Amino acid sequence: MLDIFRGRVKLQPVINLQQDVALDRPARMNAAQIRQALENAIVDGRFVPGEKLDPDALSAEFACSRTPIRDALQALEASGLVRIEPKRGTFVTELGLVELTERFEVMAELEAMCARLAASRATASEVARIRTAQAGCEAAIQTGDTDAYYSRNTAFHQAIYAASGNRFLEAEALRLQTILQPYRRRQLTLRGRMTRSLDEHRRIVAAIEAGEAVRAAAEMNAHVVIQGSRFHELIAALRAGGE
Repeated sequence: MLDIFRGRVKLQPVINLQQDVALDRPARMNAAQIRQALENAIVDGRFVPGEKLDPDALSAEFACSRTPIRDALQALEASGLVRIEPKRGTFVTELGLVELTERFEVMAELEAMCARLAASRATASEVARIRTAQAGCEAAIQTGDTDAYYSRNTAFHQAIYAASGNRFLEAEALRLQTILQPYRRRQLTLRGRMTRSLDEHRRIVAAIEAGEAVRAAAEMNAHVVIQGSRFHELIAALRAGGE
């Protein structure tokens, strides 16, 4: 259930490690590989914001000692995906409404910059990568597959980051994208959101292909930023995810 108290969004865990949910992993993973597997699990919604992570259960899941688990969780804390509270444990980061809106505001500016630079700098192969990702979104819409659209949508945005020609900007956009993915995923479950998202994609692609940097930035900012009706959409998505 969703509980809004003092401006914070509380989401009840929807899964735990006692359920038959296996993390994709090879045998004998090191701390870096465990961190990546846990990051994927958080981004994919297997662990939800506010959920407590049990180091002993993770050790059993990954068939390793607690040392690589501890190192992996510390790395995830540094990236902002989890928070470690002394004497309480480790929790998937749970953003308050203000924190969430602020991060989407920054994300919108970063992605707008990526789109603006991509319109000016993208090579033919980079534009082709953007088109391919967009085609994947178009295909997912035809089947109504939210999970497939989520995956293709992520690839679409990452293709634009790469086409910016600025590796530092790309890395920062990827970092914040990872933190916001659980919330973006929930937005796509709202009625009509995938269709609106796809229409916005088409305008972004058209601006990039035309080399119209200002329009590309404006279209991308409008696509990502959370304000007005988008804010209410986000609250509705969080409520749906918590029920």
